[in-house]
Amino acid sequence: MARHRPAALALAALVVTLGGCTATHAGTTSTWHSPAKGDSVGAQPIRAVAPAGSPSSTKRPPAPGPSASPTAGPSVSASSGTAGSGPAGARTGTGSDAVALTFDDGPDANSMAVLDLLAEYHVKATFCVIGRQVAAGADVIRRIVADGHTLCNHTWDHDIQLKTRTEDEIRSEMQRTNDAIHAVVPGVPVKYFRNPGGEFSDQTVSIATSLGMASIFWRVDPQDWRKPPSQAIISTVIGRTGPGAIVLMHDGGGDRSATVTALRTILPNLAGRFRLIALPT
Repeated sequence: MARHRPAALALAALVVTLGGCTATHAGTTSTWHSPAKGDSVGAQPIRAVAPAGSPSSTKRPPAPGPSASPTAGPSVSASSGTAGSGPAGARTGTGSDAVALTFDDGPDANSMAVLDLLAEYHVKATFCVIGRQVAAGADVIRRIVADGHTLCNHTWDHDIQLKTRTEDEIRSEMQRTNDAIHAVVPGVPVKYFRNPGGEFSDQTVSIATSLGMASIFWRVDPQDWRKPPSQAIISTVIGRTGPGAIVLMHDGGGDRSATVTALRTILPNLAGRFRLIALPT
């Protein structure tokens, strides 16, 4: 019996060791599938865009769930050099508890209806306009300014491949748009830039900065460019907008009647919950 005792002792030690290892991992949750941290609702969209004046093109749909509230900080301003959490440091939030509604791809057929509703509910917003549409939509541009909204540069012809262009081509897209705006409303500040499709790069952000424009992305995107039912737009915007969010919608790029209908519910709801602002200039 004595000669079997070392083997028995070794077996007992092995059992104790395995038990300890099991206890160590008990209750541990794997983070392999945990969502990445960030304040943007959904994945960064990529869209292969149609020419300017046609409906906006394809983006990846956002992940479900409410938007996160931003960390408190100074209000976003055109002169601020603070980078955001969007692609290439573009901003996704206002930096305060205020919410900013933004409208892309105008001026277009539904722009005046959007402006009428904003006036009805006493809400200010930001309009990211396409340069080559400005002259034909001059009345819209003048009203945007007269009503106290903010203008944003959305390039000359909504080039989704902008970040692949040369520095001179990128600068021309931005400068031609600012020139077109100033031909209609001389001297108005254009302090913000939004890359078509949200496809920012370090170069597009840098060139925008050199022209005095801060780059803005978004935190909430109802994908209204896909022409969903108005109720889907309402549910996404109301359900996902939190303090400090920049919300993306469209007044141009196609039939935006569903967006106009949705705004009749969205505007009073958000105005009752948040301070709604035009991005400051």
